[in-house]
Amino acid sequence: MDKLEMLFRMQAELNDKTFRKNGIMRPDGSGPLTMADFREACERGDLGKGGIVSDWLQNYARALSQETAELLDSTPWKWWSKDREVDLRNARVEIVDALHFWLSLALVAGLDADEVFRLYSLKNAVNHERQDSGSYLHMHKDGSDDREVR
Repeated sequence: MDKLEMLFRMQAELNDKTFRKNGIMRPDGSGPLTMADFREACERGDLGKGGIVSDWLQNYARALSQETAELLDSTPWKWWSKDREVDLRNARVEIVDALHFWLSLALVAGLDADEVFRLYSLKNAVNHERQDSGSYLHMHKDGSDDREVR
């Protein structure tokens, strides 16, 4: 098992524990929500508004956004502040906090380490092509070149 796979496993275990300890139940009330429930919902195509995939993508996206804001607060972006250095220790903690929520988002969307690597590789090639051709600046603003990343 590689390190990325280990991170996915660790996050799934933490999320399952968090759901269980906080009484976060499956929609049918049959027991605590689990990360396996999200994978099964994705496989069934149960992606509608108010479903667990939709709701938890929103929950984790909000949490990731908050952690990103906390990371920004580790930098001297406030021009009116006397802070003139990055708080690197805190920035690193916030990056890891953000990773927790990024992994949760990936799990809710039915992704595993292999699929993330596959999609990342495809998107990375698109981004290289955009840089090489200059199309990032003037073409494909509709994202049509992303259609190959599936």
